[in-house]
Amino acid sequence: MVDSTDTSAPKVKIGILTSGGDAQGMNAIVRAVVRTSIQLGADPYAFLEGWRGPVEGGELIKKMTWNDVSQTINKGGTAIGTARSDEFRERSGIKKAVKNFVKHGIDRLVVIGGDGTMTGANELRELWPELLQELLDEGEVSAEEATTHEKLMLAGVVGSIDNDLVGTDMTVGADSALHRIIEAIDAIQATAASHQRTFIIEVMGRHCGYLALMSAVAGGCDYVFIPELPPANGWEDDLADKLRRGRENGRRDSLIVIAEGATDRSGNPISADDVQAAIQDRMGEDARITSLGHVQRGGIPSAYDRWMPTLLGYTAAYEMFHATSDTEPMIIGTGRNKIKRLPMMETVANTRQVAKFVEKGDWDSATSSRGSHYREMVDLFEILSAPEGREPPTDSKRIGIVHAGGLAPGMNPAARAAVKLGIDRGYTMLGIDDGFPGLLSGNIRELKWNDVEGWAEDGGAYLGTRRTIPEIDNYYALGRAIEEAKLDGLLVIGGFKGYKMVYEMQREQDRYPAFKIPMVLVPASIDNNLPGSEYSIGTDTTLNWNTETIDRIRQSASASRRCFVVETMGRKCGYLAFMSALTTGAEQVYLYEDGVTLGQLAKDTKKMIRSFNSGRQLYLVVRNENASEYYSADVMGNIFQEEGGRLFDVRSVILGHAQQGGNPTPFDRTLAVRLVNAAMNKIQQQLDEGRHGSYHVGMIDGKLQSRPAAHMSELIDMEDRLPYDPWYLPLKDVMYVVSDRETDVELTRLHLVADD
Repeated sequence: MVDSTDTSAPKVKIGILTSGGDAQGMNAIVRAVVRTSIQLGADPYAFLEGWRGPVEGGELIKKMTWNDVSQTINKGGTAIGTARSDEFRERSGIKKAVKNFVKHGIDRLVVIGGDGTMTGANELRELWPELLQELLDEGEVSAEEATTHEKLMLAGVVGSIDNDLVGTDMTVGADSALHRIIEAIDAIQATAASHQRTFIIEVMGRHCGYLALMSAVAGGCDYVFIPELPPANGWEDDLADKLRRGRENGRRDSLIVIAEGATDRSGNPISADDVQAAIQDRMGEDARITSLGHVQRGGIPSAYDRWMPTLLGYTAAYEMFHATSDTEPMIIGTGRNKIKRLPMMETVANTRQVAKFVEKGDWDSATSSRGSHYREMVDLFEILSAPEGREPPTDSKRIGIVHAGGLAPGMNPAARAAVKLGIDRGYTMLGIDDGFPGLLSGNIRELKWNDVEGWAEDGGAYLGTRRTIPEIDNYYALGRAIEEAKLDGLLVIGGFKGYKMVYEMQREQDRYPAFKIPMVLVPASIDNNLPGSEYSIGTDTTLNWNTETIDRIRQSASASRRCFVVETMGRKCGYLAFMSALTTGAEQVYLYEDGVTLGQLAKDTKKMIRSFNSGRQLYLVVRNENASEYYSADVMGNIFQEEGGRLFDVRSVILGHAQQGGNPTPFDRTLAVRLVNAAMNKIQQQLDEGRHGSYHVGMIDGKLQSRPAAHMSELIDMEDRLPYDPWYLPLKDVMYVVSDRETDVELTRLHLVADD
């Protein structure tokens, strides 16, 4: 539903501009801004080639239509171009820009780029009134134009693969860049292990070490250099000693990640060549250097760099449409998994302050400025990358690790983190093979530090997982198995079946005293349907696989007029289906949470027919596997085919169990580390306090939390395996706003978190 506006007022025009280095996901922002503006009743205008567009005007200022941004969500770079403009750095160039803005009736701008882009946009805003007056005095603009466009209203969205903006969780492009880096590290690891070599991987990040740190954690690397925390003096000896001890303990490869902006504590740059020379000098080894360069900016955007930029672009357009002359310039970012407004120049100043902290040697302030998550990962990397673990004392606590439920990519990184973080705490870590049936059968083995090397990057589950859990008549045997294994705690990494087992075990503790041990659940399920966490390990990997696969399906329809009905997994939880639809630009999605009716299918079929009659080549429908008991993907396809006649073909595609395969994404690897660390903290707390509580850990509003398993039924429908009030459902309207010109949803402001 288009917002009602005063028809006597001039039509709102919203400018869009990308500047600075390109970043995957910029096209998703532009697409969302253009289509949201149109749905609101505004006219979107693109300034082509960065700031050259406003300065030079003419053909570099283009009124955008709905179709101008079709088939762009899956493309890297920026379709409207980016370029440097030396002229815009001068007052005379900015004056030309003001004239071109006003002459086109544009006084609202969504600018996409880094902190330099935001600074330039704000300078334009600040100089606007006086430059406008000069243009009026010179007769370059009319009095009416000057009165109508007195100020520039400004919203920014940060596109930067460095993830260097202070105050937002993730900048557009960073996740995709991590994908490129991890693909390279995984490939390098194989050849490094084959030859027992050391590789140095140089990644981008002049002032921010996010890419280096997260790729080092996700890639199971040995050493990392980041700008915010330079190594102590004598780092060359420390590096050589760590690599040497790693080899002595069985590591066949050594991987070092260095950010391009790395320095020592005196501010002297540390290059990949410097690291190579240190290794040659102290170890006599010829380390190989791989500088990834601009490949990190390239390739298709990840799933995250499609759905989150879509929400950011929608919000930026919405805010600019409703802006007034009193609206302060803002950056639309993310905070705790929600959209967040930030004061533009204050945020830019805070971002630039990090480099000043580094110059002063204030490493604590530099790392803490990046957020608690960043500091946490610095500390965890030091533990996980240690060349060996300490031997647990003879009376150490024995902690079992078990998987339960369906396979989820990321189970291996989670188990690896559990083993290393447990050993670091002085525990004996026990791997339980084949899930709870394996525990019943006594399939238990001690896992040493080096036993889990190489698990960081691998899909599957080396411990095995089973959907089967013991029935109540096996509880006595289960208790005996726990006693015989002398378990002091249990870490369950898995899906709903694991949650149900622990839920039942804690209820039966009085009847079976062996169940009175700390038990903590870590969510790992591609369905993303577990209580107490907005994300489960494995879901991001599956979403990315779905996104890439549907991209290929779309390409297959380029030479024909075709409707595809694509079915995803997820049981009754619509997360995978909805997000797969959002990331691929689908026109329609069917979820169990909404239900499916014949009336709805009839209405949607008519809309589909109108679209094909208007020249559409492809119509994409995504269906969650349990959306309807009766209207299967084939039935839906048959209905669409029958009603469409010869206008278009229909194909049904069931994505199937391939969605559970593949190496985990960087997000799933780092999420696994964080969730397991929270779980091990909870187990340690319970053991230190002599308690035996059962908990599940998760990520809520971007924060790690733990909740008692006893209250699980308050968060999830135990029968449908569906959380109450899922966070993603309100976002469905945004999908229709940016994919359906005939949408009848109401455009509303997405929830904003406090500006903290």
